[in-house]
Amino acid sequence: MSTSTSTSTVSTGASGGPRGRVGSDRTGGGFVGAFTSEWTKLWTVRTPYVCLFVGLVVTAVFTFYYGSIARINDKPIQPVGNASVSSVVLTQFALVILAMTTVTSEYSTNSVRTSLLWVPVRPRVQLAKALLCALVGFVTAMVWGVLGIALAWGPFRGHAEFELSKVAYQTVAMGVYSALICVMTVGVAFALRTAAGAVAMIFFVVSALPGMLVGLGGPVLLAINE
Repeated sequence: MSTSTSTSTVSTGASGGPRGRVGSDRTGGGFVGAFTSEWTKLWTVRTPYVCLFVGLVVTAVFTFYYGSIARINDKPIQPVGNASVSSVVLTQFALVILAMTTVTSEYSTNSVRTSLLWVPVRPRVQLAKALLCALVGFVTAMVWGVLGIALAWGPFRGHAEFELSKVAYQTVAMGVYSALICVMTVGVAFALRTAAGAVAMIFFVVSALPGMLVGLGGPVLLAINE
């Protein structure tokens, strides 16, 4: 009698031990956990800081030059935000590199296996990376836009006008465009898994393809390019 009682006690204690606590403690991070993991990984390497710094420098130089050329050539008065919008032609590639390396660097070092062990749902990892890069691209482009407007205003010297609604529209448009470019870059990087292939494809889509559409002409192709 006492033996059976002690046996049942031991069994109950074992079930209430670590094995019994595993199920109750495994709440999982879900999408928030995946996003937090990607956020941490992004800012623990030097690449994003270099990309953001390069984009900042290019924005400053380009917008100052844009305003100076408009004044020297006596261009008609234009929205001051045109300087920042035009700089996106170059600065977008800093964000492309940033977004691309979040994917291709993991494939090149095989650390993608670790990422999928942490978050075993592949679409969740892809969505977390895309959302993170879109957020970084949106905020960064808007900051660059505001900086470019401030730097270009002086060199314009009367050849630009400041209209708050127009400036706000152009700044937000820069952010939305950059966010979409980042999302597209993440998708291409996951599809190709190599930095060279991803850069070549993105460069073709955002630079070569628009020129080809304009060269071919036609209302439909021109509308697609716009």
